[in-house]
Amino acid sequence: KAISKMADKIIVNSLEFQKEYKKYFNLKTRFIYNPLNKDEIIKDSKKRINFSFYKRQTINFINIGKVTNNSKLELKSNTNNINLDISKYRDIWFKTSYLLDQNQSGKIKAKERFENFKKHPLNFKFPNNFNGKINHNNLKKVKAAVIREKGSNSEREMAYAMTLAGFEVKDVHMTDLISGRENLDDINFIVAVGGFSNSDVLGSAKGWAGSFLYNEKAKKSLMNFYTRDNTLSLGVCNGCQLFIELGLLHPEHEIKPKMDHNDSNKFECIFTSIEIQKNDSIMFKDLSGSKLGIWSAHGEGKFKLPYKETNYNIIGKYGYSSYPANPNGSDYNTAIISSSNGRHIAMMPHLERSTFPWNWPYYPNNRKDEVSPWIIAFESAKNWINKNI
Repeated sequence: KAISKMADKIIVNSLEFQKEYKKYFNLKTRFIYNPLNKDEIIKDSKKRINFSFYKRQTINFINIGKVTNNSKLELKSNTNNINLDISKYRDIWFKTSYLLDQNQSGKIKAKERFENFKKHPLNFKFPNNFNGKINHNNLKKVKAAVIREKGSNSEREMAYAMTLAGFEVKDVHMTDLISGRENLDDINFIVAVGGFSNSDVLGSAKGWAGSFLYNEKAKKSLMNFYTRDNTLSLGVCNGCQLFIELGLLHPEHEIKPKMDHNDSNKFECIFTSIEIQKNDSIMFKDLSGSKLGIWSAHGEGKFKLPYKETNYNIIGKYGYSSYPANPNGSDYNTAIISSSNGRHIAMMPHLERSTFPWNWPYYPNNRKDEVSPWIIAFESAKNWINKNI
């Protein structure tokens, strides 16, 4: 309403907006319809505003600033010249959050977050052979299944990413396995998705694991799947907690890994990065040496690994070992872990929520990719299964 008293011209990019809100402006207000064509307003090559549209509409304007590549904010007038250090004032702005965080994360973790948030820049390294294109020639489909429980989420994002890689994806709920409607006999790749199965009432994935352990048909279907030598599996977030709780990745270990609460003792949601170690796993071998951005969101994401690091096939580590880039404090900075044969994977971060460049809060602006490098993991799974069925 304050704007309406001053505005004699309003630029809108929606005729619906003009129709709906014109009544709020005075009768002299002139609406100018412009669909915000990016070639008209923005020069993509230089990212500079093109004011020609406004000039043609006889709109007076003053260009009061420009973007620089340094961390200073410079304010000038006829009599004064002020230089502000953005990093200094960002700390001042963040301090309130830091003080509140002490009551949630505790003084130690709150201080770590406050000191480290500016020390964890997002630096990426993409695979050399990645062209960013979606392969639309995956005509030979391979059957796969997304497995979910009540309270699961992201199953549609996961199914879509798998479909892009050439899988024919079946939606399998635990009731399908418990009742015997589904037995996984014709499935070569299963993915247990994230979420809060059974509302995490018994702890993350504890109830989901019980649905397998204490239901004969579901348990038999899963165990038969893992005895076959032409199958792959992936557990993400809640699915990772499920795999670890069931001991599926390390059947040879007397003392099994566990998933514990984050060191901050609270749910952590962050866009972070993962460095893919040199590895021979089916899904991530072709991503070895990469450092990629990824979403992470969990409350019990800390890998507790009782043996030496050499006893585990850790194929992905957080880009920084300190908090909050490593949001949980996992042993050996673990983000992705594999079975010894490289066929079965458990990971806490969400690659399915990081499938497209627009999923990333920051994506290298020199790339024009249709899809992010995480698609390679699914494509590698598809290629391996094609050769082994």
